[in-house]
Amino acid sequence: MESNIRINNPADISVIVIYFLVVLAVGLWAMYSTNRGTVGGFFLAGRSMVWWPIGASLFASNIGSGHFVGIAGTAAAGGIAIGGYEWNALILVVVLGWLFVPIYVKAGVVTMPEYLRKRFGGKRIQVYLSVLSLILYIFTKISADIFSGAVFIQLAIGLNLYLAIIILLAITALYTITGGLAAVIYTDTLQTFIMVVGSFILMGFAFAEVGGYDAFMQKYMEAIPSNVSYGNTTIDAECYTPRKDSFHIFRDAVTGDLPWPGLVFGLSILALWYWCTDQVIVQRCLSGKNMSHVKAGCVMCGYLKLLPMFIIVMPGMISRILYTGLRGLMLSVMLASLMSSLTSIFNSASTLFTMDIYTKIRSRPSEKELMLAGRAFMLLLIGISIAWVPVVQSAQSGQLFDYIQSVTSFLGPPISAVFLLAIFCKRVNEQGAFWGLMVGLLVGLSRMIAEFAYGTGNCVTPSNCPFVICGIHYLYFALILFGVTAIVILAVSFMTKPIPDVHLYRLCWSLRNSKEERIDLDADEQQDKADEKDEESVNEESKEEPGCFKKAYNWFCGLDQQKGPKLSKEEEEALKKKLTDTSEVPLWRNVVNINGIILLTVAVFCHAFFA
Repeated sequence: MESNIRINNPADISVIVIYFLVVLAVGLWAMYSTNRGTVGGFFLAGRSMVWWPIGASLFASNIGSGHFVGIAGTAAAGGIAIGGYEWNALILVVVLGWLFVPIYVKAGVVTMPEYLRKRFGGKRIQVYLSVLSLILYIFTKISADIFSGAVFIQLAIGLNLYLAIIILLAITALYTITGGLAAVIYTDTLQTFIMVVGSFILMGFAFAEVGGYDAFMQKYMEAIPSNVSYGNTTIDAECYTPRKDSFHIFRDAVTGDLPWPGLVFGLSILALWYWCTDQVIVQRCLSGKNMSHVKAGCVMCGYLKLLPMFIIVMPGMISRILYTGLRGLMLSVMLASLMSSLTSIFNSASTLFTMDIYTKIRSRPSEKELMLAGRAFMLLLIGISIAWVPVVQSAQSGQLFDYIQSVTSFLGPPISAVFLLAIFCKRVNEQGAFWGLMVGLLVGLSRMIAEFAYGTGNCVTPSNCPFVICGIHYLYFALILFGVTAIVILAVSFMTKPIPDVHLYRLCWSLRNSKEERIDLDADEQQDKADEKDEESVNEESKEEPGCFKKAYNWFCGLDQQKGPKLSKEEEEALKKKLTDTSEVPLWRNVVNINGIILLTVAVFCHAFFA
């Protein structure tokens, strides 16, 4: 891009300024109007969210700037098959809302590793999964999003890369650190609106410019550029013409760039990990007012996930034919996708750190200490993200970006296997789950390290990586890895003692409706914490009134929430019951169930139409 297409006209600049002001206003309003002074308020928005912000936030958390840059680029190179990634989610959001979330809610958990601790006992699986999730967030999601967003801003406005990153992070940090999940979800809802409307306008202009859908299909197949950038490597035109199957989602099982069995089965395993067990996604569902709102939010997200094929993939293909203008609007869409996914990741990463790691370092932290730890960790995370950018930048000439995308297919499947078996096979125990995860990690890392060492190669210079290591398509590899992990989990579990049912009531599918009292595997530890809390609240009551400066600081950080009257044991039980209740009003249950069936039908139709 030349400097003459930088954003410098008043219309474009005003669009961007208005965008930032509106986002900040919504973030500050959410900060002011929600309870963010308790762990439940800060990390789960007080479990008071209704369906439409949940649905919008699920969509916005998922679509990052890496999506707009990566998917559009891949579509320009390889056609519509990459849209299959988006449509796979239509089925998985139904699985999330109808099968997984009811179990998480009944378990009464805040994080996914916490669910595994309740289900299996012990701490090693909880700590391993928390650490692995945080590493994946930093090295895949955060760095990819920040880098692609900042490069876009740098090209559009001409800002220094680091200045662009710091401005972005400062604005996102302001309401994420102070406002908690509620502020993130409400700003996500606004970002979704901006993304969808902006992308539709861009799509309209792109199709008008190219002469409609039929002309687009014809011109795409004729668009052979003089040189092509694939990932970050420039390739000769002779080596590169549009694929014959550019307009098909399902491609040959052996020679296809995205083979259809991989797209149907391998991708479903990765999507199961992402949509049903990832903290960023599940946390939004756990903030729902009740089960009907959660399911309706999932359905809304599913309908929104129909759009990327038309608003990202096809305009990406059109960009191969022409370059589209509307820079101010384009940048706002880009910023919306970047900020929404970053705020979601920051909030969820701090939840994981606070609830699963910090509570292991400090055995009995107060609620206030947990809130401060969560916010401090977000600042640390932002620092690490900025420090990691030069690595991504220096590897821009190599193919780190491609690696980052496939990293998840080497590390995600074992997690999918553990959660799936934890919920649907009560015979699985802690030893089986732990060793399954370890074997899965070793197999996944061996493939990942080999690919890093040999390089993935390209059309002109193929990689010399042995076929047995790199020759298996990563979606097929995901299937194999899932299978190996599941076999190890089941084998070790059946060779060791089962967990008695009394510890599993409402933690797995077959016992989900049990009315018996569950004795948690870590019940003693929980009791100690409860006793400590009682002692603490007695001490807190005797503390003196804070000064003006302290009051202002407490308000800004959401630490000034008034202490309510102390609840009796019966009231606490009733509150706990309400938070773990998954019952639904029959009318709304039928409405969301019918919508779920319609969404699945639409998913099947879309796949069949573009197959």
